[in-house]
Amino acid sequence: MDTSNEPHIAHKSHLPHPYDQDISHVLRHLSRITATGRKKLANSLSTAGYLAAGMWLIERNLGPDAARSACASGSRRSLERPLLGFLSQRAVAAAVAENPPPFPSRGGVPRLRTTWRSQSDFIADLINFAMWPTNYHPGYLEQRAVTTKRLVVGEDFVRAVHETAYLHTAESVRMPSVRLSLALMVLADGDDRVQRVLTDTYRGYLSSWKQVYAEVLRARGLRLRAGLGLDDLANALSAATDGVILRSIGDPHAGVVDRGRERTLMGTVALAVMHGFLEPAEDSDGLTLEQAVHARLGRPRPSGATRSDALRGERNPNP
Repeated sequence: MDTSNEPHIAHKSHLPHPYDQDISHVLRHLSRITATGRKKLANSLSTAGYLAAGMWLIERNLGPDAARSACASGSRRSLERPLLGFLSQRAVAAAVAENPPPFPSRGGVPRLRTTWRSQSDFIADLINFAMWPTNYHPGYLEQRAVTTKRLVVGEDFVRAVHETAYLHTAESVRMPSVRLSLALMVLADGDDRVQRVLTDTYRGYLSSWKQVYAEVLRARGLRLRAGLGLDDLANALSAATDGVILRSIGDPHAGVVDRGRERTLMGTVALAVMHGFLEPAEDSDGLTLEQAVHARLGRPRPSGATRSDALRGERNPNP
């Protein structure tokens, strides 16, 4: 490993966690053909310096507590909105010069372009690195394992749902990398490479949650309503989570994330989604979600009729 440009750093292992780890499996868009070349480049000090600069730029520009600059007009109410301009090759190369020790502080656009062929390649790998679970808040993964176990076997399922929803949503609101991924959902339209990374990120993220949901269903004797699958459940809860995160960022006083009570609206939404999507496996009414909602809410109930009468009517609409 070439360290000649940074004589004050003896080895990659001297970098802070997680930059001291092998990240060759995380960076997938480096401009090297062979596996050996990609691994060497992924774990070089120069690459760590560019990643550190990129992470600093994300935090500085997307927050929380992002730095904002007034527009040329000088109005305090008019702020610069650079979108992804802050991650241009020139901006990243310039930020390397501001890296704190022990990160490399020497870099330039030519070296950056020999590491990643395009800005899209760099952003794609920066997303992979930023969303790497090793970058999560210390203790988050351990706490998630505890709350997940409570979802599966805990006595108070409702409380476990609220705790899990709060832990995940509150952590995500604080993470600059999550803010970047949400921004890129719109900004990456037309950029196949970045969109592919976002798709892969979601696929891995949802895969882990689908395993949890499957365990919950088995342990608690539940099943999905007719016509629904684990993908539907995972996508519904993920989309709701993204919405709550965005609302909390855009309107911090809305109360959708209550740090004082350690509750979030996502917990309530998750319970509602599960109540609608799931039913006891041994006492299934056999209805689709649409049929169940229609039976309960879709039409006035005749005087004296019971819910069971309504359900029988849905099963046999033309007796």
